[in-house]
Amino acid sequence: MPHVLVRDVPEDVHAALQRKAERRHQSLQQYLAAELRHLAEQRSISEVLDEVEAQYGGRVGLQEAVTDLDDERSRR
Repeated sequence: MPHVLVRDVPEDVHAALQRKAERRHQSLQQYLAAELRHLAEQRSISEVLDEVEAQYGGRVGLQEAVTDLDDERSRR
């Protein structure tokens, strides 16, 4: 399994992470590995938008989007 080394972590940040790990009854390494996994699994807004664009294509201007949204809300 690959290793990750992070240098120059401020003491207060290290202490906060250590406390969080202790609250979960985990070592700092276990806690950070879980958090990194969670971070890696999250998609960014740009990734989501790229996926939507790839599936549906096209672009809508801001004003058209606002108008369409207003129209949709008025129908309810």
